[in-house]
Parts: sequence; C-alpha cells; structure tokens
Amino acid sequence: MKLGRFELIALSDGTFTLDGGQIFGVVPKPLWEKKLPADERNRVRLALTCLLVLTGDHKVLIETGIGDKFDPKYADIYGIQHATTLPDDLSRHGIRPEDVDIVINTHLHFDHCGWNTRREGEKLVASFPRARYFIQRGEWEHALAPTERDRASYVEEFFDPAKAQTELLDGNQEIVKGISVEVVPGHTRNLQCVRIESEGQQAYFISDLMPTRAHLPYPWIMSFDLYPMDTLANKRRLLPELAKNKVLIVFPHDPELVWARLIETNGKLAIEPAS
Repeated sequence: MKLGRFELIALSDGTFTLDGGQIFGVVPKPLWEKKLPADERNRVRLALTCLLVLTGDHKVLIETGIGDKFDPKYADIYGIQHATTLPDDLSRHGIRPEDVDIVINTHLHFDHCGWNTRREGEKLVASFPRARYFIQRGEWEHALAPTERDRASYVEEFFDPAKAQTELLDGNQEIVKGISVEVVPGHTRNLQCVRIESEGQQAYFISDLMPTRAHLPYPWIMSFDLYPMDTLANKRRLLPELAKNKVLIVFPHDPELVWARLIETNGKLAIEPAS
C-alpha cells in the first residue's frame, strides 16, 4: 500500500485464538458469532498483523507478533499457528533484522511484542540489533509489575531483554517525521496507537482499541480492556475523525481484513475495505 511517499507492508506472524467471550465482552454470543465463528472450545481465530513502514529514511516496524518462545501447552491454549512468522515475512520482502531501525509496540501484551527478542543459544537478545524500541513508560512499568487480573497478558522475556535499546515515552510524541504515537487509554492505561502521515494521506494503526472490524460498534469492547469506559470514550472521539479524514485503518487482529477505511452515512459508521 502506498501512502504518499511512504510504503506500507502488512506482515504476518501467523494466527492465534482467544475465547470469544473475552474478545467481545458484554456482547451476547448469538451476535458476535455471526462475525467471528467460534471453534469447539469457544475460541475465535485472530490474525497477528504487524506493519512495516518504509519512509525512505527509516524502516519502522509496528508490533512484533507473538514470537516463538512458548512450549506446546502454551501453543495449544492459544491455538498458535505459524503458517508464516514475522522474520520469514520480513525476509520475503528483502528485509533483514539489522535493516529495521525503529520498532514501535503499541503495548506489551504477549501477542504484540513476541519478536522483540529472540533466542541466541542460551541467551535472549534483541531481535533487531540496530533498532530503537519505543513504548510508553507507564506501559513498560506496568508490564514488569502487572496486577493479578492481567498478569497472564505479559511475558517478561518477550520484551525485557531488549531493555538497553528501549526508549520510554511520556505521552504523545513524533518518533520520526510522519510517524507519531498517540496515547489512547482503555485496553491498557498507556496503550499507544500509531498515526502515519505522508503528502496529505494518513494511516492509523489502531491496535486493540479496535482489534477487528467486528469491533466497530462503540460498545463492542473486549473484556481484556482494563478501562472499558475509556475505550468507549476514545472510540466515540476517534472513529468519526478517522472517517471524516478518510484515514486508512490498520487492524492488528482481523483474520481476513488487514486495512480499511471508515465511511459515515446518516451518522452511522461502516467499514469500506481498502486495496
């Protein structure tokens, strides 16, 4: 996808599954299963989408998937399927790990930062040796000391071995020209979405504020969200603006649709696939 002078490349780290009730919160199953059918264990299949932005000056990677640092029991619980991996997908596009100079994690849940690190013999090291990693300070601190409610969402070895290359942010910030992060509380207190702008065109990596197109209705909010009323408020604030400005939205977990635009008709939002 071309965006002004930038090139956007959607990358995959395979798929995984989560309980449908967790994904759709208070929405009754007879409604959500029409959007994402569940398997025999009530799990729905989700994509692990990462985004590579080629600016001409930088190779910026947004999210790093779920990685490969898990045992068979973990892989079974989460239904992890690696038809491809993020490193393989990068390689197919001619990108080596050392070519990536910026990594942005929207947050540090295990399905968003798995390839921040990799195994090198008995050690864990940063997967992208030349990159600076960017995350909100509050998210980093919470990931190291999560609550009982969300402890299972964080796996320290997925991100902490890259600490020396990690820059902690305090609020909204431009990372490089045309790419900025915006703090959007709800899913976590310090979730950051990524706005990409070039030559008057915009894209928005919306992260788990709206993980799939099925989460377009304002109250369709995951039970994982620590602050669901903040999620609701931010969806009401942000989605009409993205529609008005014809912003390309990149979904992290939609199993069939990587990106789309929102259209508003008579005050109602709808999804328009982009190609």
